[in-house]
Amino acid sequence: MNQRWWAFAALLLLAACTPKMTEPVTETTTEVPAPAPEPEEDLSPCPKFRDAPSPDDAETNYVLYRDFLRAGDWDQAFALWKKVYAVAPAADGRRNTVYADGIRFYEYFISQTQDEALKSAYVDTIFSIYDEIDRCYPEGGYIKGRKAFDLFYKYRDRASKEEIYSMFKSAIDQDSLDAPDFVVNPMASLLVDLYDAGQIEQEEAYHYQGILRAMIEKGLEDCKGTACERWQIIEEYTPVRLEYFETVKGFYPCDYYMDKYYPDFEANPTDCDVVRTVYSRLKFAECSTDDERMKRLIRIGNENCRPEAGKADSAYIYLREAEYAKAIVAFEKAIEEEESVEKQAKYALNNAKIYEVHLRNFPKARQWAERAAEIRGDWGEPYILIGRLYASSGPLCGPGRGWDSQIVTWPAIDAWQKAKRVDSSVSEEANKLIGRYRQYMPNREDVFIRNLKAGESFFVPCWIQRSTVIRTAD
Repeated sequence: MNQRWWAFAALLLLAACTPKMTEPVTETTTEVPAPAPEPEEDLSPCPKFRDAPSPDDAETNYVLYRDFLRAGDWDQAFALWKKVYAVAPAADGRRNTVYADGIRFYEYFISQTQDEALKSAYVDTIFSIYDEIDRCYPEGGYIKGRKAFDLFYKYRDRASKEEIYSMFKSAIDQDSLDAPDFVVNPMASLLVDLYDAGQIEQEEAYHYQGILRAMIEKGLEDCKGTACERWQIIEEYTPVRLEYFETVKGFYPCDYYMDKYYPDFEANPTDCDVVRTVYSRLKFAECSTDDERMKRLIRIGNENCRPEAGKADSAYIYLREAEYAKAIVAFEKAIEEEESVEKQAKYALNNAKIYEVHLRNFPKARQWAERAAEIRGDWGEPYILIGRLYASSGPLCGPGRGWDSQIVTWPAIDAWQKAKRVDSSVSEEANKLIGRYRQYMPNREDVFIRNLKAGESFFVPCWIQRSTVIRTAD
């Protein structure tokens, strides 16, 4: 019997798995009633081994198919799985293993065919098995989250972003901070995308970003074993993705910006770029100038970081007052009016930093950094910034770890190496960055399994859209 038939037949079998109901039989007896039995363990209501016509055969086939599955013998494993699924899909009533293995089989079959109709039938079966798990082993919003996860990562053509978001939201509403960890990263991505598209109100976005942050905090506190690694991956992705909301005025309160940015000033009180950035962030958050921390920041800025007189006076004022759009226009005007090449390049790089730090627009930040490099060809700072943009794009271009997030290190290293070539004064900083990020490059195995080789050319997608050279961390 071929797999195409089983993709459709499995849908019919799902209905057959529903426990049958029979009319109770009433008998008259004068015997003394037997003692009440001990309460039975709460098992799944769906067909179990003990409900099968031959319980021993069902259990034997279960053990055998799982052995074949572990050995990678998909055909024999599937043939025996079908027999178990037909009579005892709930296994012993305590675990959903048979259902979960069914999903695993059909995901494997999807990977082995180019027949789109057959793939579609397999996906239908997978989602029907999810429904059966939800009925036979209900776990709050778990199945909603699993369906949404699969739709987000595997079957994007089957649902819109709004539909997938609604499923994740329902799962989180049902389970709150106990929702499974795998919902966090895709929910964060959709939250940002849909808010940016004007499809979510600010109040809703703020509510769910708060839940996601609380989930991460709780997950890291409570995790054990391999679960901790998963939460660490999530921590590397979701908070970075949610930084987008820092560009929305009034989204976060002053305390959020103060807690995040003021320590940068305390660590680097003599760095005027840091002083200006921190003050601008706190000004954007409308932090009170009566706050002692703001007073100190303002005092040091006035004493040490007054911009030199020139064509960009108004641009620096706009930047200080968190009027970013006006600052960008003013710096661009100053570039046109300024005669000094050094100042022109500096103004262009200031615009790059505004897009990087304050507006979180990495393509625009790169555009202005490249303009700064064109104006002043012997300056390495623009390439330092471009490399930083690439290196921090792991959460934007992938899940935070893994291939898609690691390959961004290659163009980053390219940029830092170019910075050294054009400007020896930035060599120390560039070398530190290269040394730090080499460890995050893909390893040899990751490259090999993709039929690639170190030294070959590779095009990095996402917003980066640059060709680079493959390197390995080992």
